[in-house]
Amino acid sequence: MNNLATRSLTAVFFVIAMVGSTLLGQTAFSGLLLVITVYSLNEFISLVSNENNQPAQWPTLIAGGITYLTLSAHAMSMIPSAGLLVIIPLVFVLFISELWRNKANPFTNIALSLTAIIYIALPLGLLIYFFDPVILSGPYHYGIVLGFLVILWLNDTGAYFVGSLIGKHKLFERISPGKTWEGSAGGTLFAILTAWGLSFIFKQLDGLQWMVLAILIVISGTLGDLVESMLKRSLGIKDSGNILPGHGGLLDRFDAVLLSVPFVFVYLALFCR
Repeated sequence: MNNLATRSLTAVFFVIAMVGSTLLGQTAFSGLLLVITVYSLNEFISLVSNENNQPAQWPTLIAGGITYLTLSAHAMSMIPSAGLLVIIPLVFVLFISELWRNKANPFTNIALSLTAIIYIALPLGLLIYFFDPVILSGPYHYGIVLGFLVILWLNDTGAYFVGSLIGKHKLFERISPGKTWEGSAGGTLFAILTAWGLSFIFKQLDGLQWMVLAILIVISGTLGDLVESMLKRSLGIKDSGNILPGHGGLLDRFDAVLLSVPFVFVYLALFCR
């Protein structure tokens, strides 16, 4: 019960911070995600570092942070599209930095740094575009971002409770023994019903588009959860960190977000303009 209370209290504060910054607008939301991006990058580097692999901490944080800021600034129309080109040479600074570090397995270190940027900074930067009328038709609005988060959270909640009650058939036992097909089906139902309800509130998408979005979030979000579980299992750890009492680290909390954002971004850009 104490663990449940801790988890619940942490979840309440987390939701207030995310929803509050979303309602305040693109700038506030972008600022919060910058903090989350840098901390998550550091969390990832700390997890994968050992006596054999030692990715460069500060070059990774700087390159990842600037990658996020560049995408965020473009999403908010603060820089032209040509400004995105700065990301290309920036990434190759990671290769150059290894020349002076004199560490074992330099290309493994580079690969881990690039993985951190692609896995964390890129999707969180793309999330800012969900506000942007350049990507979505119509004026700036927080509805897509908020709807995305609510669907993701209720899918997770539905999967947890349905799986706890009637879950018997394992979804991907090798990676995550606790997940079941019944829980996944319950989460999908929660997500689709949520999307249908959101279509009456946020008119940026019609009912069908919202429900397709929900299905895409369920599939990619579940795979994101499994990918992060695969990472932790390969490292022999239970949580990615301890910054969120009862929930672990930020990577534990954002695992579904990180993998679902790129798929949702492409869907919105191609089919919801």
